[in-house]
Amino acid sequence: MSAGSVRLARRVFAVAGIYGLIVLLPLYFAEPLIAAQAPMNHPEYFYGFIGAASVFQLVYLTIARDPVRFRPLMPLAVLAKLNFFVAVAILVALGRTNPWSLVLVSVDLLLGLAFAFVWLRLSGEARLSGPGSA
Repeated sequence: MSAGSVRLARRVFAVAGIYGLIVLLPLYFAEPLIAAQAPMNHPEYFYGFIGAASVFQLVYLTIARDPVRFRPLMPLAVLAKLNFFVAVAILVALGRTNPWSLVLVSVDLLLGLAFAFVWLRLSGEARLSGPGSA
């Protein structure tokens, strides 16, 4: 694996993890503000989402520490990011949420694509430098 690819993977996953924690953790204190605009019937879903998503940011930070070792987790990281974007896109298409939501979750789309890029880049290098190569 080239040092450049590993360094890129470290940066991408570290930025994603830090960004995610910066965005998610304040939501623990934002329920009253959010509920004033859109009443919540099930706050446990709200807090459950924040908790699960925050823990996954720690997974991204773990991948950033050793991208080669944790490369098998990268496709799951791609799915985690794309899942949120696709869900919001469907809700917008059905008229169930504000179209501006797509602007906000476009960051998740970009991060998911970046995760896929570094995963494929590391995969390609693993095949080129795998057993039997000079």
